[in-house]
Amino acid sequence: MKENKIRLKFKGSKHHRLLAFLLIIPMAFALSACGSSTSEKDSKESTIELYNMDTHMTVTAYGENADKALEKVREEVNRIDKLLSTGLEESEVYKINSGAADALSEDTYKLLDKSLQLYKDTDGAFNIAVYPIMEAWGFTTKNYKVPDDETIARLLTLATPDDILFNRDEHKIAFAKEGMKIDFGGIAKGYTSARIMEIFKECGVKSGKVNLGGNVQTLGTKTDGSKWRIAIQSPDKGDEYAGVLEVADKAIITSGGYERFFEENGVTYHHIIDPKTGKPAKSGLQSVTIVSDDGTLADGLSTSLFIMGKDKSVEFWKKHKDEFQFVLLTDDNKLVASEGLKGSLTSDRYEVEFVSAK
Repeated sequence: MKENKIRLKFKGSKHHRLLAFLLIIPMAFALSACGSSTSEKDSKESTIELYNMDTHMTVTAYGENADKALEKVREEVNRIDKLLSTGLEESEVYKINSGAADALSEDTYKLLDKSLQLYKDTDGAFNIAVYPIMEAWGFTTKNYKVPDDETIARLLTLATPDDILFNRDEHKIAFAKEGMKIDFGGIAKGYTSARIMEIFKECGVKSGKVNLGGNVQTLGTKTDGSKWRIAIQSPDKGDEYAGVLEVADKAIITSGGYERFFEENGVTYHHIIDPKTGKPAKSGLQSVTIVSDDGTLADGLSTSLFIMGKDKSVEFWKKHKDEFQFVLLTDDNKLVASEGLKGSLTSDRYEVEFVSAK
C-alpha cells in the first residue's frame, strides 16, 4: 500500500484550508460516455494542476477514461473562471457590474438564483452584494486598509441583495442603486467542484477528488472501496489538524478567519465580512467546515455559518439537517459538530461535542 499525503493550501477569493490524507488502491469499475470500457485499465490515475480563480487547483480521476475526463474538466474550469471573474473585462460578472450585461448565461442565472435564495435562508449572512465593502478593505486587491466608519456606512447602503433586480423570465439583472456590484467568490468554487463531479459521471469516472484551493469534493470512495480521509486544519498549529472526516461522495469546505488577514496598529482584520456591520465578523468561531452532497451549498454555507456564530448555526442546521452537516471550531478551542457526523469525525486534539437535532 502506498499512502499519499497531500497538504491543501489556501483558496484565492474564498480561501479554505484543509489537509487530505488519501489512500489509493485500485478497484475495477466500468467506464462509459467518454470512451470504451476496459476493466483492466480501471486502476489508472490521472491528475491535472490548474491555476484558476486566483488559486491553485488539483483534480484527480481514476480509470481508463480519466485523461479524457480531465481534459473536459480543464476546459470547463477555464470557461467558468472567464465567466465569473470580477476583474476580467470580458467576463459576464464584470459586464453585470458595469451595467453592460445582456441576458444571463445559464451558469450565472443558476448562481444568482442560488445566491439570492441563500441570502434569504441565512437571514443575510450570505451576501453577494458585499463586494464594494470587500474592495474598501482591500481584500480584492491585497492593498489592505481599514476604511473609516463613514465609508463603511455609505457602502452598506449598496450591499443589499434586495436591490438586485432579477428578471427570471428574461434572464436579466439590474441594480436599483448606482455603485452596486456583485461577486460570486463565496460560491463559485463550490459550483465548479460540483460541475467537475458531473463531468466525472458523464465520463464514467467513479472515483475522483478535487481540491480547488482548499475546496475538497470527492466522487465515490477511494479505489479500494474505503472512504476518503479529509483532515481539517487547525488554525494555530502548523501541520496539526483539528479533526479527520471520513467521507464518500461529499463536498468538504472550510472557512476561517485565519485564512486571509492583515494587521494594522496591532489589530488583526480577517477577510470574512459581516454584511450587517461591514467589518470582519466577530462570531466566536475560528473556522466552520461544511459537509454536503452539494458543493455549491457547502461553499455558501461555510462562510454564512462563520458569520452566524455557534448558536445561530446550530439552529439553522436543525432546520436544514437533511442538506448538510457541520464542524465548528470555537474561539475557546472547542470542536462542535452535528450529530450526522458521528462515526465520521474523529479528533486527537479535541473532545468533540455532537449536537442533536432535537
